[in-house]
Amino acid sequence: MSKKSFLRIEDFSSNEILEVIEFASHIKNKRDYSPLLGKVVALLFEKPSLRTRVSFEVGVRQLGGECIYLSPSDVGLGTREPVSDVIRVLDRWVDIVVSRVFEHHALDEMNRFSNIPVVNALSDVEHPCQAMADLLTIKQHKNKLKDVSVAFIGDGNNVSASLSIACASVGANFSIATPQGYELPKNVYDESINRSLLSGSKIKFLNDPLDAVYGADVVYTDVWVSMGDEKEESKRLEAFKDFQVNEELMKHARKDAIFMHDMPAHRGLEISESMIDYSNSVVFDQAENRLHAQKAIMAFLIEGEVL
Repeated sequence: MSKKSFLRIEDFSSNEILEVIEFASHIKNKRDYSPLLGKVVALLFEKPSLRTRVSFEVGVRQLGGECIYLSPSDVGLGTREPVSDVIRVLDRWVDIVVSRVFEHHALDEMNRFSNIPVVNALSDVEHPCQAMADLLTIKQHKNKLKDVSVAFIGDGNNVSASLSIACASVGANFSIATPQGYELPKNVYDESINRSLLSGSKIKFLNDPLDAVYGADVVYTDVWVSMGDEKEESKRLEAFKDFQVNEELMKHARKDAIFMHDMPAHRGLEISESMIDYSNSVVFDQAENRLHAQKAIMAFLIEGEVL
């Protein structure tokens, strides 16, 4: 079987996304499933993390495998050693590399020089594992994905890029409202539209939060200043000041609309002080589902199928 990696949502077909989400639901409480027995997973991180690191470490162990965490100081990816040298060494020892990087091209290089699956645990371009957990959370609370309307308010960043393509893949409607100049990249727009034509989903790229959330089943936001954007903080805070998700904005969504945030969240900025504890907030279900979605992803990459 040829190697398969997961660097972008588009690495999985629409059918594969649906199969992995369904399988993630199936193995939520399954403890006797060990596709990683006798296998080792390396977590190669350039960025700090709570949810990503812990969910992957726990997931690997629950699937029967062993896990090694490699911090920035352990490796010096691309500084102490070229990325190609690092991955060709790890390729001889481990069975999967899960990497959280500043620049996506490092993942592409790892994939090019390795014979083992590489998983994107976050890059500046996409956050595909988060999007899979998001779909799992939406399905958990709405009992379906087809025709569910998702509104993303904020930055056209890695999180919204993956979510846009993921929603388009499974027939969920997706609207994103961003300030002018912070829209999703054209390649993400093109891929979302192409997949929506096959799935029947409706995709809208907007600049007004009210237009995006009107009638939405899901309202989602993310930080305004991501890691790596700190130099633009004052500019971004000004640009996004009218894009806060709060109780007033939620009134324009459906009455049973759920609120989502991939966290960490900055209360008083992209959300109001009380949104994490909003009555229909599902942010902690969303965080938990990182574990289940990532277990299904790793199982799929190792076994080549999940059903």
